[in-house]
This record gives sequence, structure tokens and C-alpha cells, in this order.
Amino acid sequence: MKTQDLQTIQTKEALIVAALDTAMSYKAYRERVLNHVKSETSTGPNQTQALVNYTKLNDARMRRLDKTTTISESAHALFSHYEKKVTWLVLTESWCGDAAQSLPILNKIAIIAPHLNLKVALRDEHIDLMKHFLTNTAMAIPKLIAVDNASNIVLGTWGPRPSVATQMVADYKAAHGTLSPEFKEDLQLWYTKDKGLSIVADIEALLK
Repeated sequence: MKTQDLQTIQTKEALIVAALDTAMSYKAYRERVLNHVKSETSTGPNQTQALVNYTKLNDARMRRLDKTTTISESAHALFSHYEKKVTWLVLTESWCGDAAQSLPILNKIAIIAPHLNLKVALRDEHIDLMKHFLTNTAMAIPKLIAVDNASNIVLGTWGPRPSVATQMVADYKAAHGTLSPEFKEDLQLWYTKDKGLSIVADIEALLK
């Protein structure tokens, strides 16, 4: 292995350790988002009315999904027998619509898996770490980083969207160049109709 590659790995692991030291539980993250809703602010350095509105909408989405999300018996069996001691570090922000649709599902899975710990960190407080996990050169969130508890080695990643939605976005961009507001609304409707099944399927594949 080249010295530069080794240094990159060591730097990435150090950034992961630092992020894990300050990362929140899912419950703490939900409380933080709610506090932003009450104060009419959002996470991150940029404060705009649009981000405030997205934060309010996402709080409502997560509250609904926290109550309604169910995991199938087959998926429950897989998750409950997962034996590796792993931490999922998820980089996100309160205004991210994809994160609001995904985090409650990931939390349900983490509750089922006995040795799996879910931690949440804000992307804009960990930019150097985020740069190691870009999606097509973009700092797209949410980004799940699966970290082995004993070695801090990255076992895999997921995000920013379930694979089905990722393909939908890629196809639309190929045809139209950029995502329209109408497509973004349609994507949120897709999440609602999918009921987290695509996310669960992706995570099943990640754990296997």
C-alpha cells in the first residue's frame, strides 16, 4: 500500500473516531430537531426560511414514521441475529428530506439488532469526514458509515437514498439535467408509498 493511501486511511479513521466521540443518539437528534422547530431555526451554519420550513416538515415526517414503521418478520429475524458489533454513524442535517425518510427506518433496525449502535452527527460540523464519503463528488446526505467497533474499520456505507430512489434520481437527471420541484415532491410521495421497504432491503444486503 502506498504511503499516501495509508495516510488517507489513518486520517479517515481519526475523523471517524472524533465524530463518534461527539455523535448523538437518535433520540437526542430527534430532540434537537424539535428544538430547532420550536426556535424556528435549522441545523447548519446557513439559516434561511426555506431550511426552517424543511426542518418543520421533516420533524413531522419523522414523528409519523417513528409511530408507523414496521419491519417484516423475515427482516426482523435477520437483524435480530446480526452478531457483529457495529456502529452506524449517520451524517445528516435537519433540513434533509431524504434523511427524514430514512433515519426512522434505520433506528427501527438498530433497535432490533442487539449489537448495532446508531449514532447521528451533523454533516456541516464534520466536513473533512464527509469529504471521504462523497456521492458523485457531492456531499449528499444522509450518509451511513458502518464502523467496526473493535478496529474502527469502515465495513460499508449506505445513502443518500435507497437504491431504487437513487436510480429514479439518476434517470431523471439524465433526461432533464436537474431535479425539478415537481420531481422532488414525487420522490417524497414514493417514499410514503414504499413504506421503508426499499431501505430495509438495502440494509439487509449491506449486513449480508
